[in-house]
Amino acid sequence: MHYDLTDLRLFFHVGEQLNLTRAAEKCFLSVPSASLRIKQLEENFQTPLMLRQAKGLQLTQAGEAMANHAKLVLQQLEVMHADLRPYALGVKGRIRLQANSTATNTFLAKALSAFLNDNPDIDIDLEELPSRDIISSVAKGAADLGIVAGSVDADKIDVVPLYADELVVVCHSGAAIANEISVKLSDILDEYRFVGLNQFNSIQSFLDRKAQNIGKRVNLRIQVGNYENVCQMASVGVGIAIVPRAIALSHTKSSGLRMIPLEDPWARRQISLVKQQQRMLPKFSEDLIRHLRMAASQAPSVAIKPA
Repeated sequence: MHYDLTDLRLFFHVGEQLNLTRAAEKCFLSVPSASLRIKQLEENFQTPLMLRQAKGLQLTQAGEAMANHAKLVLQQLEVMHADLRPYALGVKGRIRLQANSTATNTFLAKALSAFLNDNPDIDIDLEELPSRDIISSVAKGAADLGIVAGSVDADKIDVVPLYADELVVVCHSGAAIANEISVKLSDILDEYRFVGLNQFNSIQSFLDRKAQNIGKRVNLRIQVGNYENVCQMASVGVGIAIVPRAIALSHTKSSGLRMIPLEDPWARRQISLVKQQQRMLPKFSEDLIRHLRMAASQAPSVAIKPA
């Protein structure tokens, strides 16, 4: 049997795109050249790998098996290249990491600074996104690792629990709500004005959706750029705010903020690390996971009650 890595890459993209033209473009091949390579693969394996239809391509069962094996081979090659990088002078590794705003504003900085100091030849592409976008991105292979909040469908990606977090209300100690033991979001939306983050922040978007689900809205008095400013505004009575518990704890001791738990079940969330299912990672990526787990283990954690 005669086939090469270009054939495997081509067929991987055929399975991903179900379009020969787009697959050929990704491999920098002409369509006739790509078509000839597919034909030669089918001759080598003595079975059809795909069916051409009016609306595109459809893989046969043999084609689906071929695409899956091509994906595994290419992932293994990626791991091999990454593990051999330390022996090549001046060549660096790179990790594509996506995280939600809770992670980027709590334990992530500590974990990444420790990792980068230990690995001077590794760079990290960090992007903050909502959890649902991160899960989709990691599942598609557009990111190597992700940190998300809430429940995750473990049938599609591998999930590593990090710690339990909750969203809480913070307010000025003299505010009317300050004496409450706990509150529900539905009870405070109509009565109070909020200090929030911009609409692109993942938690702000999450809270907006929760309010919309009960036919209400978050009445924002001001939007600021980070959690430090949110807590500062809340501490002088501009409005109340909803922030992760770990962030609230770092400000309540010094600023006099009052922290009030939310009764809503969705306020208690599992923070998890996700990666593509069955994907083998380079050693430096596994080292980053170790740093992330270590830093997360030191984050303030809460017990999550079963639903």
